[in-house]
Amino acid sequence: MAENDESQEPEEPVVRDKRRIDPKTGKVRQPDGEAAGSKDSAAGPDSERLEHEQVVDASAGTDAAGDGFEGPDVETSLSDADLDFLSGQSNAEDLAAERLADLQRVTAEYANYRKRTEANREIERERAVADTAKAILPVLDDLDRAEKHGDLEGDSPFATIAGKLRAASEKLGLAPFGTVGETFDHNVHEAIFQQPSPDVTEPTVIDVVEVGYTLGSTLVRAAKVVVAVPQ
Repeated sequence: MAENDESQEPEEPVVRDKRRIDPKTGKVRQPDGEAAGSKDSAAGPDSERLEHEQVVDASAGTDAAGDGFEGPDVETSLSDADLDFLSGQSNAEDLAAERLADLQRVTAEYANYRKRTEANREIERERAVADTAKAILPVLDDLDRAEKHGDLEGDSPFATIAGKLRAASEKLGLAPFGTVGETFDHNVHEAIFQQPSPDVTEPTVIDVVEVGYTLGSTLVRAAKVVVAVPQ
């Protein structure tokens, strides 16, 4: 046993330097397992920053597309004539002729629009005046009946008032129609009675019960008439 103990040399103690600071270089030591991790961590922020920038750029592009903002498309903003001119397939005279045709077309459309607007405005004015004039039609009917009975003869005060009222209705644009002997028109006449007659070849007005009125192109009231029809 003693010989065996003498033949075995004592093991030297193993000293592991776990100091974080290298006494020779003065730099911070990094364990071998953390060296690779440090490289990854050193590259990590850059890669994360790059990925973040890519995400931001992608989201910004998505937001812009979602909001409907698109860059100017020169090709779609130009007409076929402009593209032909820029490509050399047409000359300046052809382009000027087409622009003149476009201008004439737009001018004609605007002129037609003005005419339609003015016509519609006049029709609306006539309708508004006609609605107001309907209020005095019963008074005009009473004057017509009084005239038939001879109450408006001479220079009586009643005749003077009747003349002024009729003059005022004419200023408004009211025009009476409906006379005996005219051809019956269902658009402006209202037949309250029909009487067969051998003296007529077409429906004819033989009596006017109530005079009709127009205001411009607007029919204010149809005339109520008695009509004679062929037998």
